[in-house]
Amino acid sequence: MGFADHYLAKHSDTLVSVNTKPDNDLQIIVIIPSFDEPTPEVSLESVLRCTPPDCKTEVLILTNWPEDAPDKTKLRGARSFASVKKWIDLHKSPVVTFHPLLYPDMPAKYAGVGLARKTLMDEAVRRFNRIDNPSGIIVSLDADASCRDNYLKEVEVHFREHPSSDGCVIYFEHPLCGNEFPPAIYRAVCLYELHLRYYIQSIRSTGYKNAYHTVGSAFAVRASAYCRQGGMNKRKAGEDFYFLQKFFELGSFTELNTTCVYPSPRPSDRVPFGTGPVMKKFETGIMENLLTYNPELFNILKVFFNEIPGFFSGENTAPSYLLQNTPPCLTEFLEKENFYGKLQEIRANSASSGTFLKRFYRWFNMFRILKFLNSGKKYHEDIPVTRAASILLRKAGKLNTNEEDPYRLLELFRKWERNQ
Repeated sequence: MGFADHYLAKHSDTLVSVNTKPDNDLQIIVIIPSFDEPTPEVSLESVLRCTPPDCKTEVLILTNWPEDAPDKTKLRGARSFASVKKWIDLHKSPVVTFHPLLYPDMPAKYAGVGLARKTLMDEAVRRFNRIDNPSGIIVSLDADASCRDNYLKEVEVHFREHPSSDGCVIYFEHPLCGNEFPPAIYRAVCLYELHLRYYIQSIRSTGYKNAYHTVGSAFAVRASAYCRQGGMNKRKAGEDFYFLQKFFELGSFTELNTTCVYPSPRPSDRVPFGTGPVMKKFETGIMENLLTYNPELFNILKVFFNEIPGFFSGENTAPSYLLQNTPPCLTEFLEKENFYGKLQEIRANSASSGTFLKRFYRWFNMFRILKFLNSGKKYHEDIPVTRAASILLRKAGKLNTNEEDPYRLLELFRKWERNQ
């Protein structure tokens, strides 16, 4: 029996498949969903340009569209698939093998990036299962993203040097200049990426250990870990966020900061939230500036998290502590989340402080942090991302002026994360 037999039988349908047998030395499979993409060959070319790793690598690219898509969208999809096949026929490599896959007329109920990514990742598992390679690496990329030339090599090295890592997030940078988009879009994506980095670093500043970026085009997981966590979900948007949270809470995730993925800043309305829709709002004039969470909310979380060990030792009792010490926005939130009852349940099932903390932060995870931040807006309003980012950088000792130029601030955040 293969390591993934149970997962594949229970959680996966054979919707698309590669007919050829995988090489016994196959170690990396890059998966690329492609829906209504004008030039998916860009991502293929960037992978082909990579310094070859020491292992065999495959790229699975899935052209797809929903059954209720307009005829013109389906026609573009068919043309895109033909173009991808032609490109693959013209670009043979002894190290990287490209496989074009087609999933037309996805069921409307599930059609979206989640199902596309799941279909690809399940097929990658199926191929690793055929050669019984549970440590095989599934790398997620997007059809409008490219990568640095050392991408494949650094993925290989990272997992070899971190044998206990179930997966990693990969460093990314949106392009901030060029001829493909108007200057306003490059400024907009600078603000958006600044928000993403401010958000993650702010959560880390509270003492929370498992804060990572969740960018669909910039992560990788081991095949065996993918199966243990029940695989990718079918969400039409945010599939990467929900999928990766399951890994983060295990405490075995890592960061790969020695290479880079370059997601596109292309405006898009194919999904309800994320880079594309935000760029679309800037492009259409709906949005002229970007607001983000008030730094005070993270300060409140930091004070609260510092008190958590005391809830196990008995130094703090939840009701009295909250009444005496907690700001109204947090008190209100914890009461709605039944914090008192949940705390008793966690304590009753924890034999040590270490177990208590693990259980607590599996409950008060990134989902709950995000929920608190959104509920706290009525007490502490959002502020411009440049102002928030400047405050955090000064607090961290990485800036000594009131600088609010987004490009300069983003440069500092990028350097901060590359060195972490």
